[in-house]
Amino acid sequence: MRLERRAFPSRAMALAAPLLAVAVTLALSAALVAWAGAPVGRAYWLLLEGGFGSRLALTETLTRATPLILTGLAAAVAFRARLWNIGAEGQLYAGALAAVAVAGAGGSFAVMVIAAMAAGALLLLGPALLKRLGVDEVVTTLLLNFIVLLFVSAMLDGPMKDPMAMGWPQSIALPDELQIANLVTRSRLHRGLLAALGVAIALAVLLRHTTLGLEIRAVGANARAAAFAGMPVQRVTLLVALMSGALAGLAGVVEVAGRAGYLTLDMSPGYGYSGIVVAMLAGLSPLGVVAAATFVAGILVGADGMSRQVGVPTYIADVIVALALLAMLVATLLVHYRVVWRRPAAGSAA
Repeated sequence: MRLERRAFPSRAMALAAPLLAVAVTLALSAALVAWAGAPVGRAYWLLLEGGFGSRLALTETLTRATPLILTGLAAAVAFRARLWNIGAEGQLYAGALAAVAVAGAGGSFAVMVIAAMAAGALLLLGPALLKRLGVDEVVTTLLLNFIVLLFVSAMLDGPMKDPMAMGWPQSIALPDELQIANLVTRSRLHRGLLAALGVAIALAVLLRHTTLGLEIRAVGANARAAAFAGMPVQRVTLLVALMSGALAGLAGVVEVAGRAGYLTLDMSPGYGYSGIVVAMLAGLSPLGVVAAATFVAGILVGADGMSRQVGVPTYIADVIVALALLAMLVATLLVHYRVVWRRPAAGSAA
């Protein structure tokens, strides 16, 4: 068996790859649900109902999808230029910490957002510069996640700790004027969703209809060819790093100002890492990120209701998300390569 690159990958196969990946994921996960002793059909129905079956479920799913859209976009734009940003989790927390610091200093909402985006962007700028020296950005961005989380923990247990929090490590609450208003009454869904959708549309336009977008796609396809064509590869990489980090930082300020109201160390249940899954499921398409983020958020929200009613552990949601990433990687591989089987020659050893 060997893999043979397709001369002209099918567009239909590329469009069908995410659907195939989701179908394979649900089929594999069904075995785990059955192993847990739950009826598969009912469990999946409860998963769907818990994520999308009511007003409360839908608003909770969209609330969870909002930071996933932004971290998914952060990963998508970086991966388009072959900048492997695995540090969106740290960049999200850096943005949230900067936002809380600005709020505590009496800054405006606009300054708070700018500070959060700048914090995320600068956090990724270092690994992008080190990449020019041959340092693997996968390692640097991943390790920075732990450094940022430890720094946030030190701040929340130290100078930024809320003295009224009865000993809990959390920041002071943001003033009402710095919090994002609700989008739907009697729900946690806030207007940050509209901002995330607007960013997705803007990024789709940038990648498809601007010179910078062409350069990003060219650098991602073949950096040497792009350089030979006269494109500023290093400048494009740095711009992508700033853009990607800023999007993850924006996710931080949207989460702290839209949902939580203050910063805690468990504010994000792994949005930065889940954003990678979202970006891959979307095929690195900004508009596809919106659909993929909604799917992943629905799985995470729906798993809670499914767990309560049929006794399946809520960790099945994490398994489904992880399997979705693996299935999407395999599906993407098969879009660009075909499997060729070769029979052994007559008389050869079995």
